[in-house]
Amino acid sequence: MKKTTYFTAVLFLLISCKFEAQEKKSTQTSTKEKMTKETIFQFKVKDLEGNLFEFSNLKGKKILIVNTASKCGLTPQYAELEELYKSYSSEGFVVVGFPANNFASQEPGTDAEIGEFCQKNYGVTFPMMSKVSVKGSDMSELYKFLTQKSKNGLKDNDVKWNFQKYLINASGELEMVIAPDVSPLSEEIINWIKS
Repeated sequence: MKKTTYFTAVLFLLISCKFEAQEKKSTQTSTKEKMTKETIFQFKVKDLEGNLFEFSNLKGKKILIVNTASKCGLTPQYAELEELYKSYSSEGFVVVGFPANNFASQEPGTDAEIGEFCQKNYGVTFPMMSKVSVKGSDMSELYKFLTQKSKNGLKDNDVKWNFQKYLINASGELEMVIAPDVSPLSEEIINWIKS
């Protein structure tokens, strides 16, 4: 009788452990389903001229996305971004700029004024988009993707200042977030483009 009770207890314990493991696995699966990793390719935005810009047209290219401003101490990075773009665009790399007025009102201009400023002062030829918000309640959908782990699958982060850089791989996935004060011509970014 004692042996039967013992085996029954062991059997009950094994069955309950199995159910617990299955329940845990089920919970993990539903959490994974909630955190579906998106890609940049789903986004469509307007450029400075008001034309539709579809990220799906950049499939297979590495992309550096940067929020820009015309009246910032980091504004000279436009020249470095242009140099980077010209050096590596033939190797499947593109810079995409997003003017934003979120930091100390350092991008007050209209899209036309921003375009003129970029061309006149830095000879910018890489794609520049229409002005967006990169933080706060009016944050653009693209920047929600860039800053929320639940969307980008990499990490939660905040846009700290003008000229923060987001590196997107050829599959449209966020790979790295680079601080605003890091030069676009840094070894870290160039090595990433070449890898």
